[in-house]
This record gives sequence, C-alpha cells and structure tokens, in this order.
Amino acid sequence: MPAVPPDVTPLLLAWGAGDASAGERLLPAIYAELHQQAARAMRRERGEHTLQATALVHEAYLRLVDQRSAEWKNRAQFFGVAAQVMRRILVDHARAHQAEKRGGNVQPISLGAAENAVAEGRDDNALDVLMLHDALERLALMDPGQARLVELRYFGGMNIEETAEALGVSPATVKREWAIARAWLRRELASS
Repeated sequence: MPAVPPDVTPLLLAWGAGDASAGERLLPAIYAELHQQAARAMRRERGEHTLQATALVHEAYLRLVDQRSAEWKNRAQFFGVAAQVMRRILVDHARAHQAEKRGGNVQPISLGAAENAVAEGRDDNALDVLMLHDALERLALMDPGQARLVELRYFGGMNIEETAEALGVSPATVKREWAIARAWLRRELASS
C-alpha cells in the first residue's frame, strides 16, 4: 500500500509565518513529490539532455525557498509554483544549450506528442522546450489562465483534478479550457 503523502499545507503556512523549524520539516515532506514532478518534466526533454531530474528538483527547491515574498496558501499552490519554476529552469537551460550549439540540434515539437505524453505519462517524446515556451508566452498574452493551465498540466504533470485545485476552478472548467488551449497551441506550433 503506497504511503500517504504528508499534508504540507500546515508546514507551508507555519513556514510562511516565520517558523524556521517548519521550513526544515518541509523538504522531507515535499522532496519525493517534487522529484516525481521533475522526473515527469525531464521525460519530455531530449534524450541527451545534460540536466537530470535530481538537479532540476534541487535547483527548483533552492529557488522556491529563496522567494521571500511568497505567501504560501496550500499544497496545490506550492506545487503549481514549483511547476512554473521548473519550466523557467528548463527554458534557461535550453537557451544556454542552444547558445552553445549556435542553434544546432533543435528538435521540432509535436503538440500531439506532447498531449499524449501528458495524458499517458509516456516518456518517448523529445520536445523543443523553447518553442513551447514561446508559444505559451503568446498564449499568456491572450489568455493567462489557459497558459497557466498548460504549464501545470505539461510542466507540472498535474492531472485534471490537481490542476483544478491549483487554479481554484472546477475539473469541468479545466477540461474545457485544456481542450481550447491544446487546439490553439496545435495551430500555433504548426505554423512555427
């Protein structure tokens, strides 16, 4: 029987209120789930990627704890922010890699493959994170909520219910907005 993940909300609230010991107890409580989130994100990267899931989770955690102005509300919000931080790390890493290669070895993105990877948790899809990032930036200009939803589903690996909780909307709304965002991204990436 799998272990029940600890309720991190009280730890986040106590830590946000200045309880240093809550911050110390937080890492062991969230590490496994952060590592799973990082592993899901890394499965969607190219095979020869030099960043590993463990390095991604460590970098993300360092950035998360360095956010002094963050007002942590609950577990869903924390892991939603973690997905955003991991996306930024992957984009920064991809930009650095692309600069080293001078644009070489860029792999085209297939939104259909990305959708299947998210829906099925498969790891056989190498995607150009920069193309997806640029498309998400354009989507965010039109509909920030849809861009956030895609970020949570794709980079955070969240399912419909987890995404709904993180966004504070119903699962039906997530399903509807996910379908619209996917259609827009498919069209946008096809023209790239």
